[in-house]
Amino acid sequence: MTRRSCALYAVGIICAHLLVIGIGLMVAQVFRTIMHNRLKKEIVLVEGSRVFESWKTPPPPVYMEYFFFNVTNVKEFLNGAKPEVRQVGPYAYREYRYKDNVSMVEDGKMVSGYNTKSFVFLRERSVGDPTVDNITTVNIPAWAVMNKVKDSYFKATMMSVWMTSVGSDPFTTRTVDELLWGYEDPLLSRLARTQPDLEKIFGLMYKKNGSNDGEFVYHTGQENYLDYGRVVTWQGQSQLTFWTSNQSNSINGSDGSAFHPLLEKNERLYIFTPDLCRSIYMEFEKDVEVKGIPAYRFTPPRSVLASKEENPANEGFCVSPKECLGTGLLKVSPCRKGAPVVASFPHFYLAESKFVNAIGGMSPERTHHQTFLDLNPTTGVIVRASKRAQINVLLSRIGGMPRTRHLNDTIFPVMFINESVVIDDASAARVQKLLLIVTLVSNFPLFIVGLGGIMLVVFIILLIRARKQKNEVKRIVFTKPLYATSTEDDTSYVPVNSKEKDDPQNGTYIGLTPKVDAQA
Repeated sequence: MTRRSCALYAVGIICAHLLVIGIGLMVAQVFRTIMHNRLKKEIVLVEGSRVFESWKTPPPPVYMEYFFFNVTNVKEFLNGAKPEVRQVGPYAYREYRYKDNVSMVEDGKMVSGYNTKSFVFLRERSVGDPTVDNITTVNIPAWAVMNKVKDSYFKATMMSVWMTSVGSDPFTTRTVDELLWGYEDPLLSRLARTQPDLEKIFGLMYKKNGSNDGEFVYHTGQENYLDYGRVVTWQGQSQLTFWTSNQSNSINGSDGSAFHPLLEKNERLYIFTPDLCRSIYMEFEKDVEVKGIPAYRFTPPRSVLASKEENPANEGFCVSPKECLGTGLLKVSPCRKGAPVVASFPHFYLAESKFVNAIGGMSPERTHHQTFLDLNPTTGVIVRASKRAQINVLLSRIGGMPRTRHLNDTIFPVMFINESVVIDDASAARVQKLLLIVTLVSNFPLFIVGLGGIMLVVFIILLIRARKQKNEVKRIVFTKPLYATSTEDDTSYVPVNSKEKDDPQNGTYIGLTPKVDAQA
């Protein structure tokens, strides 16, 4: 066997091994499984893990924007006309959030903490000065009190007189700062004289600057990566008590700050939000990319706030059979001390058209009013998010209160929020580096198959060259008599001596001598 043949066989054997091993590893997804198991072990809420510190103190900046609906025809509305509002905003704040009093519980299987938030006003991102700009809107404290006495004509009449005496009307004009962070309401102050436990200060964000929503207990994800960040209890409860069914009172999913790695497009993400006093879910919408990081966009579908007719599972969120308001709305009065507060998406996005048409100035748009989460599917990291929700008040005619006699049931918008975040450059670089490692290791079998493919090409080239050389040798052998010069006629064979026949042992000795021309 020649050296060239040995090389040919060696290349063929190496090529076959590389292809078989590479394809086998690809089919078995060995390296991908190794990386996924590594991610499951590293993305856990324990001290020293890859994500623990960023979970406690998220590095990306969070911004909270407030948009108010300024009422432009209060008198006409109280006399039965369609209300007209004008959106004013944003008033932007930098939101600082961190987990406070973090401790491991249940032998490290769970972790507890408090979600503390604080807000700092950003003038450069806002339309005006919140301490100066005035907004005319629904007088929520007055309507909360009116709602308490609506079932008693006598109490309602007395309350109407009391409201007139303190100058409390169904609508009020306050600065943005007062509406957000609190002001002393005259009606509440008068009532507090006989009810010491009643809070005299009212504000949509009162006591929410530098405070928290209570203690959360989370799964660490060590036992099951799907449980990473999932809420176990809130304020010591594993079930809520606001609603009328066990399903509605269930605390499902995370608090919106952490999601398990290795997300799938067909899964439903649950998020528990204390602001809505319930869990909601989000579903995959489309693929997006943020700062070079691939992500899945999840959004809440219409069914989340659908009526009980559209989604029977929502029947438990009806405060009473008469208070099922319809698709796109959620009455949250059970967790708002009985106040007639209704939650929705901004401008009644995804709600029934009748709610949009009832208020002049509403224009729901997907781009500006949709809530969404952009999550990297490999790590579960939030790369971009926007939480948008609207606060409304249910206004209706109340017997014994003359100022409401021309009113029909109206879901009146007060303001909406836009809480947004985009991953910062430093965090994005770390995620990209991690994704690069995951991609390289997971696709290592492709490298082996590629190398095997290159060896296959080399093997084919060597095989073709060897076959060509073999054919060339055969061609030379078969064509040689046509071109060779014979010397048979120029040579004579003569015995060397006369003893050629007498030496049987050594045979015959023959000498070769040139022929001599006889004529020479």
